[in-house]
Amino acid sequence: MNEFSLHSEIKKWYSFPGDQFEVRLGNYIVDILRGDLIIEVQTKNFSALRGKIETLIKNYKVRLVYPLPEQKRITHISKDNTVTSKRKSPRKGRLSDLFRELVMIPQMIGEDNFSLEVLFIDEEEVRCEDGKGSWRRRGVSIKDRKLIAVNDRILFEKKADFLKVLPNGLNSVFTNRELADLAKISIRTARQITYYLRKSGMLQIAERKGRELTFQKV
Repeated sequence: MNEFSLHSEIKKWYSFPGDQFEVRLGNYIVDILRGDLIIEVQTKNFSALRGKIETLIKNYKVRLVYPLPEQKRITHISKDNTVTSKRKSPRKGRLSDLFRELVMIPQMIGEDNFSLEVLFIDEEEVRCEDGKGSWRRRGVSIKDRKLIAVNDRILFEKKADFLKVLPNGLNSVFTNRELADLAKISIRTARQITYYLRKSGMLQIAERKGRELTFQKV
């Protein structure tokens, strides 16, 4: 299935005795079946799971597990798999990064049978300068992603759980810029957060402040 090692390693870490793996349910194969709970591990691209989740939550509880890299070690290899260098990425993942994916499935939140668990992890990313990768990485391919450690976890079961991402001290009526400044995130990430919270019914537009919209909790 062209999965990185990270996917199978997370499944192994998350599993309990008695879990069933790679179970076919109708037209779909699920990662883990634990009684009436389906567990799907997704390392990126939530939109690819949208139809699958919408179908399965009609008859099962579905938990989406998302590993979010807090620390990343980057290992470069040659075409013959020789390690040429190792370094730590300066970028540190944050909970707000989750909303890059959540904006793809806002309709899932609030469904009784749906929950989301974020695992804060350290991972190793293996790269190769083979000219086959993204132009953004100048042709460098990502050959594998590997789990180093799980540091923490947070479970979102109710709509209100997602409001935890809003920082303390935020005014009751606020703009995306005010959210970005207080949370120390990009304005793009702030917009993703407010878009998601609006679509899932937790925020509403209060008024327009100059050229910006203002938001408040519902």
